[in-house]
Amino acid sequence: MDIILASGSPRRRELLNRAQLKFTVISVDIDETPYQDESPKNYIARMVAAKAEAATAALNSQLKNSDPYASTSLTSGSVILLTSDTIGVLPDGKTVLVKPSDRADAYRMWQQMSDSTHEVWTAVQATQLSLQPTHCDKPATEHVWQMIKQQHIIERTEVTFVALTQEMMSEYWDSGEPADKAGGYGIQGLGAAWVSRINGSYTNVVGLPLAQTLALIKQMSNDACD
Repeated sequence: MDIILASGSPRRRELLNRAQLKFTVISVDIDETPYQDESPKNYIARMVAAKAEAATAALNSQLKNSDPYASTSLTSGSVILLTSDTIGVLPDGKTVLVKPSDRADAYRMWQQMSDSTHEVWTAVQATQLSLQPTHCDKPATEHVWQMIKQQHIIERTEVTFVALTQEMMSEYWDSGEPADKAGGYGIQGLGAAWVSRINGSYTNVVGLPLAQTLALIKQMSNDACD
């Protein structure tokens, strides 16, 4: 079954490429603001579901201007749509760390993670989409992508930081690396110097728990064939 990755993250694309997985990419943009008092579990599950809905709407918008019988992976049969979201969670189990809005926001998060252990959570949702006629009495060329089923997983990894100084935080922010990353750091980049140990999946901290994602894709593919 063909796979669509609904993500603009180059890190997620790189991880799937390492697994030699063939996939198509579509980027989506949603409001990622947490609700007041929203738990990390509810927040991250809401994010991957919202991204799936936005990606499906974008695919249907593209479909209106294309030939539904063209020989591409997006115009026939069924596909698996992958959506993912990564957050940091402080030891209180309640505070969600997303992408920093500015330098001050990054410093605030880093000070809470300094010389302590936080968790990185990544949710991955696999959604089966099927190309269906809009109405039985309409011409066969009028189709839409419809959601058939969804499955999602949440992977958690413990990450321990060294004690951070003002100089370390200032230099790291000025590098430009933290701005687009949950918790304001990238373990695969300069942020690795802050990590003294991890407990769990490394690729989860990068942005996509690879082994677990591949298992989810396999399960969804098998279910679609039953």
